Amino acid sequence: MNSSRHTRTISRTGWTAGRFNTAAVLLLMALALAFSAIPASAKSAPDSFADLADKLLPSVVNISSTQVVQEDRGPQAPQLAPGSPFRDFFNRNQGAPRRATSLGSGFIISSDGLVVTNNHVIEGADEITVTLSDDTQHEATLVGRDPKTDLALLRIDADRKLPAVPWGDSTKARVGDWVVAIGNPFGLGGTVTAGIISARQRDIQQGPYDSFLQTDASINRGNSGGPMFNMKGEVIGVNTAIFSPTGGSVGVGFSVPSSIVSRVIAQLQEYGQTRRGWLGVRIQTVTDEIAESIGLDSARGALVSSVTAAGPAEKGGIKAGDVVLEFDSKPVDSMRELPRVVAETDIGKSVPVEVWRDGRQQTVSIMIGQLDEEVPVLVSTEPVKPEEATIDDLGVSVTSITDEMRKQFSLPEDLLGVVITSVDPNSPAAEKLRAGDVIVEVSQEEVSSPRQIVEKIREARAADRSSVLLKINRNGDRRFVAVRIKKS
Repeated sequence: MNSSRHTRTISRTGWTAGRFNTAAVLLLMALALAFSAIPASAKSAPDSFADLADKLLPSVVNISSTQVVQEDRGPQAPQLAPGSPFRDFFNRNQGAPRRATSLGSGFIISSDGLVVTNNHVIEGADEITVTLSDDTQHEATLVGRDPKTDLALLRIDADRKLPAVPWGDSTKARVGDWVVAIGNPFGLGGTVTAGIISARQRDIQQGPYDSFLQTDASINRGNSGGPMFNMKGEVIGVNTAIFSPTGGSVGVGFSVPSSIVSRVIAQLQEYGQTRRGWLGVRIQTVTDEIAESIGLDSARGALVSSVTAAGPAEKGGIKAGDVVLEFDSKPVDSMRELPRVVAETDIGKSVPVEVWRDGRQQTVSIMIGQLDEEVPVLVSTEPVKPEEATIDDLGVSVTSITDEMRKQFSLPEDLLGVVITSVDPNSPAAEKLRAGDVIVEVSQEEVSSPRQIVEKIREARAADRSSVLLKINRNGDRRFVAVRIKKS
């Protein structure tokens, strides 16, 4: 009896062991396949960052700036809401004349004393002092600055060659790559932190050219303007912002990539200011409804809402209503990508631009101008005859523009189109249109009477489209909206 039980126990154990051995073999095979799939270029975590830090620390500097401010005897300014992305600005009291000091970081890019930092570190400063790693101090002069990318270039005269660091290629940096941030947090002196690149091309709504590298390497107060290095000791970013409810690092920091920094700094060095490319258009996001209304396969590109008169776009044949899909052989997947790629284009360069127009893709050639203040768009002043109508397909009542309408809705004398007098609150247009809006185009064609709008809606139905694209003028701002057509 006991023997039988013992035999069964051994048998059960033997079967389990056999299954375990089989599973172990399969697991080892799976691991072998997984590791064989890892790219040969992938690198494991370094045993130490000490050698790299020793090499790079002498090139990182402390920057202090002073300015005369007024002491504020009133209530303190409110704190930023928890979780809001913000720049690592230092608090500056306002009020009776006194001298306030801000601390930040920077790094040397040439042996003759050129130093890069953030614009917000030196903004408004009366005096700028650069402290080197050996604690020697030098008065700095401002070569140039660019608030749009929050970058500044300084120069110091140290009477000797200084240790400079080279630029790296941030476009080759991958999510998961190791990086090292060096700066002067809290005014304690050179400090090294390490982490990985968490994300690329982050837009944190801080400027028109946002394309930040995100990292979990600690970036604290005073790290602003400091460099972010790759494992080769090359600068691939300038530490600029953090995302934090407390003001300290929570593992979400942002750096301006070297692909942007190197270009801006080169222009500041040569011209003392930036020289950006200019297209001469106003753009907006392509929504799913807009894409459907113009026959575009998906919501992509940048929709041109208006074109500057005599600007590069107008001269090259771009029209309001075009959707820019590709610029200089670079795809434009979203609206925010176009300003950056245009700004980085050489002034005077002729580039091909792929646009979506009249239901098909077309190519125009544009010679890029230099960014400056936009010239107001000129429009025709041909008179129109008064005409009123209720367009049930959209749920709006409209009238041709008259002197009375211009006075009632404060419309400029040179504005043509059809003014909306009322909107049905239960209509498809209720969330997008309002009384006083002027419809200037329907389906990318100008309209001056309600009759033309009705005809364009009829054509949209015939093309089996469920929405129609309107271009409206609201308080001087022109933009496109796609409005659903009521089902008949």
